[in-house]
Amino acid sequence: MRRILFESLAQPPLTEARPAVEDGAVAELAANLDRAARRRLGRSLSIREIDAGSCNGCELEIHALNNVFYDLERFGLRFVASPRHADVLLVTGPVTRNMREALERTYNATPNPKWVVAVGDCALDGGMFTGSYAVVGGVSSVVPVDLHIRGCPPNPIELLRGLLALLQTEVDT
Repeated sequence: MRRILFESLAQPPLTEARPAVEDGAVAELAANLDRAARRRLGRSLSIREIDAGSCNGCELEIHALNNVFYDLERFGLRFVASPRHADVLLVTGPVTRNMREALERTYNATPNPKWVVAVGDCALDGGMFTGSYAVVGGVSSVVPVDLHIRGCPPNPIELLRGLLALLQTEVDT
């Protein structure tokens, strides 16, 4: 045990390099998203994240949007605790039988205009959990979905691009 302790003290920390995206690209993407939200809603975008039964891979990427690298708060984009304050519901994972009613209630509690974004491959059709006795299916089998962001899990840049695409298509129509 002592040997392991000394080896761990002698080794430098193992960390991953920061994402290969330029700071300017992230800032421009988030600023475009904020402009589109203000055009469409007249205010910034409020997001409510719902875990309908995922493995938490998508949640880690969604939570990365609030870290110091992406820092969405500086662009007026924010996560809210109540669906009554949300414009967008980000739903991750396949919908489990236990979460079906909770997802329906959350959807009904969200005021109009509202959009539902299914995040990750599991949210599309249940992913690797399809056929399980505990899974109802993808998010669209419970509530209407406006946008699906593919990936297992999708990275934060893809999440931002998806939200921007959602708002831009809504503005254009």
